[in-house]
Amino acid sequence: MRIPDWTPEAKPQPDDLVNAIRERRGGELLNLDRALLWSEPLARGWNVYMGKVRTGLAASRKLRELAICTVALLTDARYEYHHHAPDFLEAGGTQGELDALQQYVASPENAAPALGEKEALVARYARQMTVSVKVDDALFAQMQQAFDTTELVEITAAIASYNMVARFLVALGVTPEQ
Repeated sequence: MRIPDWTPEAKPQPDDLVNAIRERRGGELLNLDRALLWSEPLARGWNVYMGKVRTGLAASRKLRELAICTVALLTDARYEYHHHAPDFLEAGGTQGELDALQQYVASPENAAPALGEKEALVARYARQMTVSVKVDDALFAQMQQAFDTTELVEITAAIASYNMVARFLVALGVTPEQ
């Protein structure tokens, strides 16, 4: 990491905050947490908000994780991909789909035939949101046809949120845990 790992000695933080982060993480602090904990308001807000994006949305977990993996690959956020590719697999995705996603990100003109129709659509949407920011009307119309409004809002929020995460991780050089 490009900054020191946070420690309680270096920058004391309230126990309730550190405990809430540990609870959401299953008892451990991740390297991302060790960067965020340099700022109490940031760590507190991030923990609540990203916790909801990760586990509190109704939209398909598999599609959300696929979108997050797309963002991670496009932004070279290795930490993000390291954590979310297994979550994609746990949510029902396959290694073949991850391989197809990697091929699509490397060569967007390839349609990634191993991805299903909705998966390919979400990957294209995540790509436009990440690379161009603006989504063209034709692609947005396809998203509206494929998903109800709540799903569309939640998939969009997951992509937008993990673009923020990717930029934080890459700028600070946060690396996967050993």
